[in-house]
Amino acid sequence: MTAPTTSARFGSVDELLAAARAGIERLSPREAHERVAAGALIVDIRPAWQRATDGEIPGSVIVERNHLEWRLHPASGTSLPLATDGQEWIVVCTEGYTSSLAASALVSLGLPAADVVGGIHAWRAAGLPVVPGATETEHVVAAAP
Repeated sequence: MTAPTTSARFGSVDELLAAARAGIERLSPREAHERVAAGALIVDIRPAWQRATDGEIPGSVIVERNHLEWRLHPASGTSLPLATDGQEWIVVCTEGYTSSLAASALVSLGLPAADVVGGIHAWRAAGLPVVPGATETEHVVAAAP
């Protein structure tokens, strides 16, 4: 069986990333923190080993990247209880690359979504709260003890 011939929409990963970022709002860690105070939710898409290494943001929801669209779209049939119509999502990853692609996917589904420039590394550098990472997927990260 021969694979179908496809035409690339982007010439490089950098072009793909630039297109994704052109369609989303990107927030500094401080801006994201302010949005959370106003009702937005941070969704952390990093795998467990990265969260164990770099920590987690208190109050964030852990949804690994491969389940993101299904868990956050209210009409998916497998959404989290927090995934309600109009809920604003702020996606965070390690350095702000994968989060841009993920936020773009959420926006393409009609969900209000943005990402954090610089990811968890920038969040920590801004002096914002981080706790040790051990939260199970699809749970909310507890505040520091």
